[in-house]
Amino acid sequence: MIHKHAFEALDRTLNDVMNGGSANTSKAVFGGKVVVFCGDFRQILPVVTNDTRSECVNACINSSYIWSKCKVLKLTKNMRLTVGCRSSDIQNITEFVNWLLDIGQGNVGGPNAGEAVIDIPDDLLILNSVDPMGDLIRFVYPIILDRFNELTHFQDRALLAPLNEVVQEINERMLDHFPGEEVEYLSSDSLTECEDLSEDFDPQLYSRDLLNGLKMSGMPNHRLAHKVGVPIMLLRNINHKKGLCNGTRLQVVSLGRRVIEAKVVSGTNIGYRTLISRVSLTPTDKKLPFRLKRRQFPISVCFAMTINKSQGQSLSRVGLYLKDPVFSHGQLYVALSRVKTRDGIKLVILDKESKLINKTTNVVYKEIFGNIEC
Repeated sequence: MIHKHAFEALDRTLNDVMNGGSANTSKAVFGGKVVVFCGDFRQILPVVTNDTRSECVNACINSSYIWSKCKVLKLTKNMRLTVGCRSSDIQNITEFVNWLLDIGQGNVGGPNAGEAVIDIPDDLLILNSVDPMGDLIRFVYPIILDRFNELTHFQDRALLAPLNEVVQEINERMLDHFPGEEVEYLSSDSLTECEDLSEDFDPQLYSRDLLNGLKMSGMPNHRLAHKVGVPIMLLRNINHKKGLCNGTRLQVVSLGRRVIEAKVVSGTNIGYRTLISRVSLTPTDKKLPFRLKRRQFPISVCFAMTINKSQGQSLSRVGLYLKDPVFSHGQLYVALSRVKTRDGIKLVILDKESKLINKTTNVVYKEIFGNIEC
């Protein structure tokens, strides 16, 4: 998901370092140092604001001048699914792995010129349900009221959806049914100076209520509601050495007026306790006619998360709620391939009339595979 410009900047920096700033720069990439990339082009590509399909593909590392100097090494065994499995399950696992690979490469559902409608096997679906979201929640978080104090309960479970709005809807429903007293935290929102603003800009035109009502990707909302024991996710990098990075999952231990104590439940520092305080955050959304400064805890409730946030995680139980279809390359593949077993995933797919169906959209930009062998 990293933009090729980041790698090209690293290449120029290492060349400067290795050549002592000399004008006679080496032709070797990265100053002659060995750099290992790992990733899967079937997964989600770099996110470019208001991108077109061609811009998204062009942002990838295999569209950079660096790619011609790279040697491609392929991993051939799915460790997430095959480690610890019984020999009697090998055939079923192999079929599931091959189905996932075909989805990632756009080989399911006929010709795929960017989007294709595919059938999902019935054993992966929740059908004939009066409350499909509730059934999906119960599949991912069974007996949650009895086990939420266990550190591992939230470690490898998640509900996934393509859009932030749907994720928030699921999180609010889960929070309402979670035991304990709810504590509310409100942000302090203000306008900050910006060089791009015109001389005619009048900050008095934008009321406090308007600023408080803004909801933006990657930013905490004005109103945060939490309970002790609830899983949360960091939205900013706080301490890399302690594993407190954007996307780290934690569980609330205590709720104070000015700090929130939480323990890490994902990554390499599981069980580590930390105190989270409010920080000043500024969104990067260029659509806003002003620059907002929001002082709030950089966290969000994460019973559910977006598919993009789940990339790179290995989970035992996943519920995929497709109230809206996926909209970007690799999203469906990423969501389906988070689990360790076929039995660990269930899908709810709704049509425009909110009726349960067994078909969904798979988005694959096949040109991304043009100069590599999958």
